[in-house]
Amino acid sequence: MNPFLFIITGVITRGSEILEWLFNTPTYKGKKGEERIHNILMQLPDDYVVMNDVILKTNKGTTQIDHIVVSKYGVFAIETKNYRGEIYGDDLRKEWTQMIITDVTYGKKWWKTYTYVTKNHFYNPVKQSLAHSIVIKSLLAEWPALKVTPIVVFTGSAVLKDVTSDYHVVYDCNLLETVLSFRTIYLADNDVHKVADILLSNNLREFVDDKLHVYNIYAKKAEVHNKVAMGICPECGGNLIMRSGKYGTFYGCSNYPKCRFTRR
Repeated sequence: MNPFLFIITGVITRGSEILEWLFNTPTYKGKKGEERIHNILMQLPDDYVVMNDVILKTNKGTTQIDHIVVSKYGVFAIETKNYRGEIYGDDLRKEWTQMIITDVTYGKKWWKTYTYVTKNHFYNPVKQSLAHSIVIKSLLAEWPALKVTPIVVFTGSAVLKDVTSDYHVVYDCNLLETVLSFRTIYLADNDVHKVADILLSNNLREFVDDKLHVYNIYAKKAEVHNKVAMGICPECGGNLIMRSGKYGTFYGCSNYPKCRFTRR
């Protein structure tokens, strides 16, 4: 083979491998999912205000919210998950499960099919979206009756196989219907813009990049770990004492039931 053609073929092959890897990274998939949900939300009526990729300050650092929708019918905190496979979870468990089932046939044994099951775990998106709604609510004290609704939306080819929740966990095709189903009026038209302006003025996206946001998350985890190691409750500062429960021993806060922090 011509050396020049050999080099070009190698570059193209390597480039294809890099692109395939890039398109399958969680970051790329997450951004594509958020882009799809943004396009869906832009179909809302003109009196709905849509904000994307918002970073707000919390007492624990920062929190990133995929989408916020402001309307006279309330505020919606939307968490996007671009997943595939079967999804299992409920409101209480700390992590949800993604199960990917793949059937593979190899050339040498074309008559036989092998089934591979991959299990992944991810942080409970309902808890995530609820935390976002609490942060939003804290910035809007001027409207104490304003409803802030958490919504978890799955895009991609995920199947909600066994998901039970008292909150809204929906497919992307049902997102508009879910948002538009809220018809109780909480805000006057001019207040919609005031609320949107408050949220935009508190958006730190211009000042906090993804790396710093991730650093804040890990820094908070390290702080919690250090306090627990010293026997201090990271939630209220109480003492951690060993208790016995249905599933064995665990450490609980001495200020229970006011503080319900536990750690195994």
